[in-house]
Amino acid sequence: MTTSSQIPVRTLISPGRYVQARGAMSRLGEFVRPIGTTPLLVADDVVWGMLSSTITASFEEAALPVTREGFGTYATAGAVERIAEAIRDAGADVVVAVGGGSTIDAVKAAGFLTGIRWVSAPTVASTDAPCSALSVIYTEDGAFEEYRFFPRNPDLVLVDTQVVANAPARFLVAGVGDALATWIEARAVAAAHTTTMAGGLPLTTGTALAELSWRMLWENALPAIAAVEHHLVTLAVEKVVEANTLLSGLGFESGGLAAAHAIHNGLTAVPQTHGLTHGEKVNIGSVTQLVLEGAPQDEIRDLVEFTTRVGLPTTLTEVGLAVDDVESLTRVAETATAPGETIHAMPFEVRVSDLVDALRAIEPLARSVRERAGLPAPELHVAH
Repeated sequence: MTTSSQIPVRTLISPGRYVQARGAMSRLGEFVRPIGTTPLLVADDVVWGMLSSTITASFEEAALPVTREGFGTYATAGAVERIAEAIRDAGADVVVAVGGGSTIDAVKAAGFLTGIRWVSAPTVASTDAPCSALSVIYTEDGAFEEYRFFPRNPDLVLVDTQVVANAPARFLVAGVGDALATWIEARAVAAAHTTTMAGGLPLTTGTALAELSWRMLWENALPAIAAVEHHLVTLAVEKVVEANTLLSGLGFESGGLAAAHAIHNGLTAVPQTHGLTHGEKVNIGSVTQLVLEGAPQDEIRDLVEFTTRVGLPTTLTEVGLAVDDVESLTRVAETATAPGETIHAMPFEVRVSDLVDALRAIEPLARSVRERAGLPAPELHVAH
């Protein structure tokens, strides 16, 4: 007899509210106020130095107290516990993450541990973490440790596009790499009829949002990056921020992850890749997934050429690895294919040997594409 919990469902999840505009940070207090009256802000020293006056004025205008907790580098189990302790000490009823993906992931996990509500106020558009109901937890050295899943998404995601434009362009580039993978992975999940990060089969809506993110990036990424290099906010910047943050966030979670992000997690297992952004490693995963799938050569060539122009790595060399370093590549593949990894959402089985060969194949393939397109040869990444 089939129980109700065994009946498969199609589902989509999302944050309670999404706000995006130039200058939006000056209204943070206004949007936090309906969620909680005793907030705890979490931000590292650099972010707080840039935004403390704006946020303080916003909170004072909303009659909210300003209590801030610092943050380190990675969303580790220890960092989550420290924030949870600060929440309890402050008697907070909402915790607000102001910063990058690691800050946001640590805050979501701490908010869940303490049973309060949480808000994402990203200062970069480098990942799709702000909207999701999960956190990626790392070791103190920056290696992937686990996913933590929560029963709900943030109550609010607020993005100030001028703050995003003021950050180094590399962060926006990284977000493009993370978001481009969304469609590549979501279509694989849809083809395989496998479960998404939202805990059910994908609705057409989730898959369509992933594809929309892809199309918006293909049309707007290059002019947006050029604008952000001069700290300008254009319509292209607004569209890329929306694609990187909201559309990719909804698309990866309700459309599903597959090989690309599992390969990212595998890459964190080798020290050579440390110092790279999340999106830079994910792009290696995207190219490799296409090779695993036996995707049309035109599609692989287009992705390699486009993402090279964007400024993302497309070769092992650029992430500090080498074709003949089979030991390191095997470690990457073993981590990427571990039980529970999203690579098992692919429409076919991926073995360690399959993944090692696919990783090795992207080097000559991408070098050939770049040479024909007149693009620069890859430069070796040295971990730091």
